[in-house]
Amino acid sequence: MADKWALLMLLRLREHGVQRFSELQRSIGGISRKMFSQTLRTLERDGLVVRTVDPDATPPLVHYGLTVLGREIAEETRVLCAWTHNRAAQVHAARAAYDQPIATSEGAPSEGAPSVG
Repeated sequence: MADKWALLMLLRLREHGVQRFSELQRSIGGISRKMFSQTLRTLERDGLVVRTVDPDATPPLVHYGLTVLGREIAEETRVLCAWTHNRAAQVHAARAAYDQPIATSEGAPSEGAPSVG
């Protein structure tokens, strides 16, 4: 449950109710299709999300919604979910700023080391 994507999925399903795969993915944004699928499957496996298929539709319609357990955890983590969503851009910026000096110093020779060339 510590995964930010899981928290955001729970938040979106709590706010908007049952959604189709692509609707839910678009509402979160910034997540790869692979990570989205993996997280959704994990939530389903944990009994927090239910997947329903309408076999009468062509092609079959697949919807995702919260189970009773999922609604409970979504409510319990509502404030954390909202904070995660509202501050995601700032967290990404902080990570980029932190990683920048590491990336530029990895290519430079260490202090006192002879230069090659």
